[in-house]
Amino acid sequence: MNILYFPFEFPPFFVGGLGTYAFEMARRFARMGHSVTVFSKNPGDAITRDLYEGVEVHRPRVTDVVDLLPLIVPEDIKRWPTASQNYFADVLMHNLLSATKSINLLTQIDKRNFDIIVAHDWLDAIAGIVCKKALRKPFVFHFHSTEQGRVTDGSTTVKNLEKLAGTIADVIITVSYAMRDHLISLGYDEKKIQVIPNGVDEKKYNPESRKFSHDKIMKFREKIGVGNDPVILFIGRLTWVKGADTLVRAMPMVLKEIPNAKLVILGKGDQEEMIKHLIGHLGIQNNVKTNFEYVDEKERLLYYAACNIAVFPSKYEPFGIVCTEAMSMEKPVIVGAKGVSGLREQIIPSGPDRCGAHVNPDDPYDIAKFAIEMLKSETLRKELGRNARKRVLERYTLDKVAEETIEIYKELACVPES
Repeated sequence: MNILYFPFEFPPFFVGGLGTYAFEMARRFARMGHSVTVFSKNPGDAITRDLYEGVEVHRPRVTDVVDLLPLIVPEDIKRWPTASQNYFADVLMHNLLSATKSINLLTQIDKRNFDIIVAHDWLDAIAGIVCKKALRKPFVFHFHSTEQGRVTDGSTTVKNLEKLAGTIADVIITVSYAMRDHLISLGYDEKKIQVIPNGVDEKKYNPESRKFSHDKIMKFREKIGVGNDPVILFIGRLTWVKGADTLVRAMPMVLKEIPNAKLVILGKGDQEEMIKHLIGHLGIQNNVKTNFEYVDEKERLLYYAACNIAVFPSKYEPFGIVCTEAMSMEKPVIVGAKGVSGLREQIIPSGPDRCGAHVNPDDPYDIAKFAIEMLKSETLRKELGRNARKRVLERYTLDKVAEETIEIYKELACVPES
């Protein structure tokens, strides 16, 4: 197949899990023999046309159109903070330039023929919609989250973009049954929705790798200031939906039972100052280590290897890639399981296949209870960790995800089996 692929994030531009997912899927599709043409955001200094691990990548450079926004965008965007307006302007220009280049240059001048159009989330909905209308090819819209879930009520403009893309798309692919039910509750056509979870590279995220020798892990533990102490790990954006603040509020209860426990928080976001203030207010500065930055995958792997348990108490999480990464590294995982929670589907909380715990993400007592249980028993941690990796190998490998996804693309594009 010839796949026209709009993921917004793609190397070297990463913000969150979408970039990782798009990169891993695109290069696997290419390995299967498909032609993948990606259009992603240019961070400003990236090559505008590239071949990246067998994937053709276009990164149109955007220009500043912020001054024009009051004339061409709906009222709710005008009320966004300046930084958010700048972001919307970049999204808008990226979509228009990507769609224009796809239609006018690649298909009309270069005579390229695409079998299917794929776009991810509202960030590339415009490009997907425009190309669907112009090229008259099947259109798949991937929902990794919704505006209602990310920011409660949210932007009317973004919600309308999502709804229009979902209506025009021939198929909607989403990442969990929790998200499928959420989309149906918002009025999306149930018959269009297919569920395929995200996945992880189980070879890279492998605790038996020589990259994670005891000496290397201990050296890294010393570097981040935890030594031999029990470590709880949180990785994620520091926003209200991720629940890092609730996890911090759970720490005084954990410390009553395990005084030398350490919480490591890795991530960036709006809650950085609030979390620093909360740590000081609770008087737990010696037991919470923060690293408010985005680290590369090589270092992130060391954080997983160095922790004893991982905790992701999200209030809204269609699918948690960090959860699957921790599971693949044989770590027990405590997850938020309230509301729209793909995490609830990833983690088995009881029985012989138990690999973690479900908690109320608004309740620090609930988080503390299970963290104490797991930190007190190395035998339990090992059992849960083995079960976690076993579950990844059975359900959540990237190769399995890519194969299931490409089958949907083939069926929609009426491409025969080779």
